Amino acid sequence: MLRLRAFRPTSDKVVKIELHPTHPWLVTADANDRVSVWDWEHRQVIYELKAGGIDERRLVGVKLEKLAEGDTDSKGKPTEAIRGGSVKQVSFYDDDVRFWQHWRNCSAAAEAPTAVSQQSPSFSAPAPSTRGRHFVVICCENKVIFLDLVTMRGRDVPKQELDNKSLLCMEFLSRSSSSDAPLVAFGHSDGVIRVLSMLTWKLVRRYTGGHKGAISCLMTFMSAAGEVHLVSGGSDGLLILWSADLIHDSRELVPKISLKAHDGGVVAVELSRVMGSAPQLITIGADKTLAIWDTVTFKEIRRIKPVPKLACHSVASWCHPRAPNLDILTCVKDSHIWAIEHPTYSALTRPLCELSSLVPPQALAQHKKLRVYCMVAHPLQPHLVVTGTNIGIILSEFDPRALPAVAPLPTPAESKEHSAVYIVERELKLLNFQLSNTANPSLGNVGVTTETGRSRNGSVEQLIVKQAKKHISTPAPHDSYSILSVCSSGKYVAIIWPDIPSFAVYKASDWSVVDSGTGKLFAWDTCRDRYALVESALSPRMPLIVKGGSSKKAKEAAAIAAQAAAAAASAASAATVQVRILLDDGTSHVLQRSIDGRSEPVIGLHGGALLGVTYRTSRRISPVTATAISTVQSMPLSGFGGTGSSFASDDPFSSKEGPPQNFQLYSWETYQPVSGLLAQPEWTVWDQTVEYCAFAYQQYIVISSLRPQFRYLGDVSIPFATGAVWHRRQLFVATPTTIECVFVDAGVAAIDIETKRRKEEIKVREAQSRAVAEHGDLALITVEGPQTTTSEKIALRPPMLQVVRLASFQHAPSIPPFIVPKQSKLDGEDSVFQKELDDRRYAEVAVAGGGVSVAVTRFPPEQKRPIGPLVVVGVRDGVLWLVDRYMCAHALSLSHPGIRCRCLAAYGDPVSAVKWATRLGREHHDDLAQFMLGMGYATEALHLPGISKRLEFDLAMQSNDLKRALACLLTMSNSRDVGQETTATDVTQILNLAVAKQAKQESLADAVQGIVKFVKEFFDLIDAADATGQADIAREVLKRLAAAASVKGALHGQMLRGLALRLANHGELTRLSGLVSNLIAAGHGHEAAFAAAVLGDNALMEKAWQDTGMLAEAVLHAQAHGRPSSRNLVIAWNKMLQKELDHTPTVKTDAAAAFLASLEDPKLTLGETEKKPPIEILPPGMPPLSAPPIVIKKPGMKPGLPKAAQAPNGSIGAPMAHGTPMVQGTPMAQGTPAAQGAPTAQDAPPQAQNGEEAKPSEATATSNNAEDTATPNNAESAAAPGNAETTTAPATETTTDPEAATAIPAPAADTTGTNAPAVTPGEVTNGAPSTEAQESADKPSSTEPSPSPPVPSVPTV
Repeated sequence: MLRLRAFRPTSDKVVKIELHPTHPWLVTADANDRVSVWDWEHRQVIYELKAGGIDERRLVGVKLEKLAEGDTDSKGKPTEAIRGGSVKQVSFYDDDVRFWQHWRNCSAAAEAPTAVSQQSPSFSAPAPSTRGRHFVVICCENKVIFLDLVTMRGRDVPKQELDNKSLLCMEFLSRSSSSDAPLVAFGHSDGVIRVLSMLTWKLVRRYTGGHKGAISCLMTFMSAAGEVHLVSGGSDGLLILWSADLIHDSRELVPKISLKAHDGGVVAVELSRVMGSAPQLITIGADKTLAIWDTVTFKEIRRIKPVPKLACHSVASWCHPRAPNLDILTCVKDSHIWAIEHPTYSALTRPLCELSSLVPPQALAQHKKLRVYCMVAHPLQPHLVVTGTNIGIILSEFDPRALPAVAPLPTPAESKEHSAVYIVERELKLLNFQLSNTANPSLGNVGVTTETGRSRNGSVEQLIVKQAKKHISTPAPHDSYSILSVCSSGKYVAIIWPDIPSFAVYKASDWSVVDSGTGKLFAWDTCRDRYALVESALSPRMPLIVKGGSSKKAKEAAAIAAQAAAAAASAASAATVQVRILLDDGTSHVLQRSIDGRSEPVIGLHGGALLGVTYRTSRRISPVTATAISTVQSMPLSGFGGTGSSFASDDPFSSKEGPPQNFQLYSWETYQPVSGLLAQPEWTVWDQTVEYCAFAYQQYIVISSLRPQFRYLGDVSIPFATGAVWHRRQLFVATPTTIECVFVDAGVAAIDIETKRRKEEIKVREAQSRAVAEHGDLALITVEGPQTTTSEKIALRPPMLQVVRLASFQHAPSIPPFIVPKQSKLDGEDSVFQKELDDRRYAEVAVAGGGVSVAVTRFPPEQKRPIGPLVVVGVRDGVLWLVDRYMCAHALSLSHPGIRCRCLAAYGDPVSAVKWATRLGREHHDDLAQFMLGMGYATEALHLPGISKRLEFDLAMQSNDLKRALACLLTMSNSRDVGQETTATDVTQILNLAVAKQAKQESLADAVQGIVKFVKEFFDLIDAADATGQADIAREVLKRLAAAASVKGALHGQMLRGLALRLANHGELTRLSGLVSNLIAAGHGHEAAFAAAVLGDNALMEKAWQDTGMLAEAVLHAQAHGRPSSRNLVIAWNKMLQKELDHTPTVKTDAAAAFLASLEDPKLTLGETEKKPPIEILPPGMPPLSAPPIVIKKPGMKPGLPKAAQAPNGSIGAPMAHGTPMVQGTPMAQGTPAAQGAPTAQDAPPQAQNGEEAKPSEATATSNNAEDTATPNNAESAAAPGNAETTTAPATETTTDPEAATAIPAPAADTTGTNAPAVTPGEVTNGAPSTEAQESADKPSSTEPSPSPPVPSVPTV
């Protein structure tokens, strides 16, 4: 029944063991008095020391600490040098230990019918005393060691401080007030109990006159009357009761009650909580007996011998829902954990488990038998039981997912009392519970909470629960482990006894049985009163193996058990899933004998909106089967939810991660599968509104939405969850150690928008069909006028999952004092304690203006989770209800504003959430607004008063409140006063910020910086305003952007272009023209021209280019549009180029390089430089600007025909406009077509600069007839963009005259001013790549082609 959770092998037998209640720690002592603290969750040793002798490491550490503190004088031998002797007891002590010890005593006392307070767990929590430190207390024979696990500092108290008597046991006493120091009582060898203060480390009290021998065990408990008692057991066999309330009395206290318990001495004493009765004491003695005592009369209730011939050495009170009748665990020196069933009347002892089957085989030697020497159950998690053995520490886990046999019933609308049905032994009972607070927390009584209403350790307000239990006349047929479930309507309750197996369905109105049968798998439908079940044949009961029986009987019992297992397996394989329905008259009818499922046996059913069926997959699968069903995986280990695969490691089809894929979903309507094989969940829970579902796995919970289709939303890392309940969009989850709340929203996906559109279309079609059915086809005639189509933009929203921890076991954390000043005096320590208590009294609720209390924390401190497995009932009366194993109802407060607002928003009431937010500190409003935005309430979140401007802008944009978004943006950018008409001149002045010393200009500079910072948000706001037709908002934004655009470098090109387009779109022509002038002043030529183009002002465009030095673009634009200013622009451009040519930048070189360059480059004479023509680059069709150059004619040439031009190449500052073609066929004055020179800056290859000119190829003119005119005869000139040089490309030869090559200047038009193309003069460099091949490829070849002449190298002219 158990599985191994953790195992730590040891060399010596472990004789003492103790578990920490909240941390995963256990402290052990072995037979050699070696003490170790082990973290069983992470498998790490935290601390080890040799307590019996002298631990040298501690001794050295203490000496170093004293040296560090300046304490050099040694006053005798330190206490760490005293030999401890044998370890008698080990224990933890901190705030958690004290709190849960107090909780256990109070809850056990409150079970009594005559208890002082029926309103259980509303006790006052003890004040914190250890200040965040965690002590390990080791009680040795000669001294007590108090070791702090946080600071690793220890305090040794020798027995000389305690009357020099040997110590044998210890127990911590509760304090009556916060000012009292922690007290620890020690049982000594002389029969006296001595009490030590952990504040002064002095003896404060003695309990004398009781025992005649040594004291062996101590324990405190609370009686039903509310008195705190100390009970001691001694080697004389006496059990003595002392009063522990008089902790201020320093007298020697005498016993209240003394009785003989065992012969030979009392070994251990344990407190047992009994449901509906006063607590009981359990003692074990050396006489091999176990006795149960009543704490009211102190009479013996029962005495048994759990295991014949062997004495018990450990006992634990146990209460686990999986074994409801096993109340006591005990151990003897064998390999079993023994459990006692119904100890007060039948008292059957049965083995809970055989530990040797849990440990790894290699840990147990062949010749060695496992023996248990100590055992303890976890105080808060009863499914954990740890044992110390002769081979190590074994931590066993016993079905952690088993829940109490209780099911909540729906509460009537007019009733404030809630009820749940539960089963105890063979009785059905009702648990009625409600809040008995004077003010309902759901109404918001946080504002009237007084100081006494909050405990001093900062925990939340305690909720007082009033509950009563009522018997139901209908008996239950079985008393074994049972599972209760209620249908969605609440009319029927199903009880399943899986160990029998049997089930019964009861009608909740009169508790009559409406259906019953054999079977252990049962599942309800969420939407109707129908259920699915797997009927199975009754399997024979397993025989009980009694200790001390013969091996023959054991073999017979094993054979019977094997036969029973085989019969159960065959019956399970033949069982099928049935679906039945409960009608209104209370009768059950079978809807489907067998659903169309798979051939594997069914091992689990999960109810909900869909029926989930889990199949048992084969342990080994063939590759053929694996190909067909690739998702089949193994079962979890031993059926306890382990994720480990049971395949062999060499199986290629085993999955190394996740549970097996053997779970399938079926429709309740068609009984057909609606999914493939999924991973097997441990449990499933579906929302009542059939909108969400959660599948729980061992390490996480997967949450999906169901509408409009099944869609995975995400998973939350909540490991080992045992159960959950939906409350609209809230999932309350219980784990063995915590209570969590998951807030869920599916968001908006594309499928949601598509489904909404389809539903609207279906509605329209249905309306049309109804109209046609009623009135005929004429009903569809409509006359539509002009309509403005408003396109509603639905923003997609991702799903949201947020986890909030509501309760846990751990105490509120506090900062431990790592460096504690030496406090030797009593008053000094008292002042430290008092100061710390004052600090801890910080107000969880701060009073704001108007007397409204405001929570200063984002979430409340974690509340205390009730002990043991819990059933989550749900949210009623504004609190979360839980029911524990003792059928006691607990309420977790949800009144903290941080939780309350989220719950209201998730429930669908965002208006109330905003109202409650006034009770939450404003620094947490952003976080709450983000949550509401994720829930889809952006508009309501805008009403939160404390949200930041940045978030307010986002929310306003989401909710389409653009006026508020504009106000936020102006506030964030500090630009409320920017863009007004009076500030236009100031914006231009801001270019010179060094001179701007006035406050207005400084604020304007800050505003421009703010606008630049939020420029994207400004553009988003303009687009949103345009989409919704709010032009006034867009204009306000454009004012600010236009002002910021005037600052040089503030906005970049793309933003400036976008601004220009938007200004033109809104008709802001004045601001657009102002933007152009400001851009020109700032030097943004491209952007200014673009804005002017949007404005449609050609003169402004040219001005933008001209004023920013971009004359090439201005010339091209003027030429293309026939502007009258083109000639002036060309003149200005050529002047600029000439100026750049004359002032060539000098390159800094050394003397040697300059000398070598002077040798290579021939220097120009004065005459040659005067011959250099000026730069003249013209657009096509423009007459030249300079005088006509000299034309040299050669003999053999026809007069009047132009030659191919040689264009010397010079350094040019700006290239021609890219790709501007010359107009072909421009007539010369003589009427002959001229060779065209098209100056381009892009299509020609760059020229090499070596100071030499290349002689161009000769081009002859064509004859004056039409045929020759049709032949292409073009000479092209190209300007290289890389070094801003132009060259004349060689022309295609069309004549056979090879002698006509000469260097001539560019032909110019005659004085008549004809539009002959001009070629840029300049220097032609040698080695220029010829474009003759490209030109020949582009033009059809002449009828008489001739080879081009060689290009001679001539000196530079």
